Amino acid sequence: MPSPDLLGALRSPAREAPESGIVDIMNYGRQRGGVMPLWAGEGDLPTPSFIIDAAAQALAAGETFYTWQRGIPELREALAQYHTRHFGRVFTADEFFVTGSGMQSIQIALAMTAEAGSEVIIPTPAWPNAAAATGIAGARPVEVPLQFGNDGWTLDIERIAAAITDRTRVLVMVSPSNPTGWTATQDELRELLALARAHRLWIVADEIYSRFWYGEGARAPSFFDVMAPDDRILFVNTFSKNWAMTGWRMGWIAANPSLGQVVENLIQYSTSGVAQFMQRAGVVALKQGEDFVATQVARARQSRDIACDILGRTGRCRFAIPKGAFYLFFSVDGENDMPALARRLVDEAQAGLAPGTAFGAGGEHFMRLCFARDPKQIEEACTRIAKVLEM
Repeated sequence: MPSPDLLGALRSPAREAPESGIVDIMNYGRQRGGVMPLWAGEGDLPTPSFIIDAAAQALAAGETFYTWQRGIPELREALAQYHTRHFGRVFTADEFFVTGSGMQSIQIALAMTAEAGSEVIIPTPAWPNAAAATGIAGARPVEVPLQFGNDGWTLDIERIAAAITDRTRVLVMVSPSNPTGWTATQDELRELLALARAHRLWIVADEIYSRFWYGEGARAPSFFDVMAPDDRILFVNTFSKNWAMTGWRMGWIAANPSLGQVVENLIQYSTSGVAQFMQRAGVVALKQGEDFVATQVARARQSRDIACDILGRTGRCRFAIPKGAFYLFFSVDGENDMPALARRLVDEAQAGLAPGTAFGAGGEHFMRLCFARDPKQIEEACTRIAKVLEM
């Protein structure tokens, strides 16, 4: 066991970093065989072979040396072309910076904007890592819960405004939302941007799930649709979701080119860049991966509808049909201890779900189910879950 004296000597933000409620249930369920792993934000498809082959070819060619801190030019250009195709304006390579995962993108964005003693507003329920990273940086996360009612999840922008103090520096916006599936409209994005401008706040825009969108068009509404070039917005993203590359740990930041040296410095002093052979795989994913993305989204839509149908028929589950991302966030009538329910579902339904307590204020009475899997597997898992809930 660690020495109490050693623990006490650590920086308090590091020592007090919370245990992830998602990781907790994963660790519990991994000890049992046959559990359908619906707890984490990943699907069941491995990385496509055309992406793997690009990395293997780069390794065989000897691309194992130090590389560009901002990312190899080919990948940054591919990111610019990808965004130009999907976001309605011309992007340039100097707006993009390759990172060692979406999580590192968030850490760098917060290191750039949230000083010790400052406050970071985070609408919740939300993926817990942003709040934890805020605390580790020495800032204070301020949770502003979304509202859940007959209209599903809604964001009260007046509550966001009321949470702003003279210490507020950053607004973290996750849209489409993990875990709720709530997705901001363009009008809501404009209102949030106007609020940030009025108070000179930074926005860290987590639009990781923008392609997992079940409305009109090929993506969700974005701050890219409403911003001006000099707005204080840092976009964080990842290769993990669209191209089934969760284990590769590769992401990117999109930012005004004037911030480039700062981003490069922070990459240099943390990981010193992403392996070049992995970046070659990223180039191929961006250029050749559209059919795979479309397949994943269609699959997720079908699985979403199956999960909503089966759990809805129990008569005990309340939820909003998610407009984006690939999670069903549902409450269960009569159940108040969600970590205990998560363990019960592992034991009795052989299904691993994350308790809503892991996602901050507003999530206490919910469970999160990742439906980014084969529809037949989702049908099987949800049928088992329903049987347990109907007992």
